[in-house]
Amino acid sequence: MTTTDPVLQIRNMKKTYGAVTALRDFDLDIERGEFLTLLGPSGSGKSTLLMLIAGFEQPTEGEIRLDGQDLIGVPAYKRRIGVVFQNYALFPHLTVTENIAFALRNLRWAAGEVTARVAELLRLVKMEGFGERLPEELSGGQQQRVAMARALAFKPKVLLLDEPLGALDRKLREHMHVELRNIHRQLETTLVYVTHDQEEAMVMSDRIAVMNEGRLVRLDTPRELYENPEAHFVASFIGEATIMRLTAAGPGAARPDGGDRHVAVDHERADGTPFHLAVRPEKARLGAPAAGENAIPATVEETLYAGDVTKVILRLSTGEPAIVKLANREDDPALAPGTRTAFVWRPEDGRLLREGPNS
Repeated sequence: MTTTDPVLQIRNMKKTYGAVTALRDFDLDIERGEFLTLLGPSGSGKSTLLMLIAGFEQPTEGEIRLDGQDLIGVPAYKRRIGVVFQNYALFPHLTVTENIAFALRNLRWAAGEVTARVAELLRLVKMEGFGERLPEELSGGQQQRVAMARALAFKPKVLLLDEPLGALDRKLREHMHVELRNIHRQLETTLVYVTHDQEEAMVMSDRIAVMNEGRLVRLDTPRELYENPEAHFVASFIGEATIMRLTAAGPGAARPDGGDRHVAVDHERADGTPFHLAVRPEKARLGAPAAGENAIPATVEETLYAGDVTKVILRLSTGEPAIVKLANREDDPALAPGTRTAFVWRPEDGRLLREGPNS
């Protein structure tokens, strides 16, 4: 993936529905050939942005450019943008072949070209031999593949996917994660994927645009978003984290709110300044701290066995909740609710969070 060749540029985007503002002050560059995911909770503006890009909605303000061409006012069918919806929207009375060929015939491709393109796409989505079946004769995963092939048929510059795996069971979704990545690698098409499932976004994306309340909160790779969330919303929405409120207490030190022990934190804030610190659950542990480690007294509230790990839900002495993930071993001691322990982490594993209304 390049980082210097945006195929799609969104500038100063705003979309209102009466008194409701769905998108505001939105800027985004989507790089040619990348797998970009729009991630956020319900109501964050993800699907609205997708509909604006596709041309099914028009912005209140702002511009959208595809390879430098202004798309405002350009009808959806002239945008060279493919769309796959959650319900797949296949024509029930047409066969798989006819569904895939539909747009090509409308574009007046030659019969031989249509036949060759359909065969190519059936191979790509591993649906050879299914061309004469109707959608009702296919499984959910097979229908999703056909919808993908149909959207790719006319060789779009950008392919938009609006939660296309939401109706599938967990095992099939995980299988389709791999299939979508493989299709993307083979075609090198720009994919823009919408989901509220942060795990789905993490495993498939080159970059993730984290959205909340109609704004872009952060744009980065999955690893950077998880390891260095920067924003309070990102730390809490992507994965799990213990988020503590601290007060600066001299160079490299802070005091947990409600606590009487100082902890080591690499910060540059003036004494008395409040801030938040995030620690991912696999970076923390329980028990007595070793030299150089931070610790806050805690009480076990619940343990959740999840197979490969056990999640320990804690209440810190400051009154804040905390979580630790422990890799399961046969000799692990039982941690009954009410057990007193300490939440322990290395100073370098804490992440300072940006303060402010849009963080």
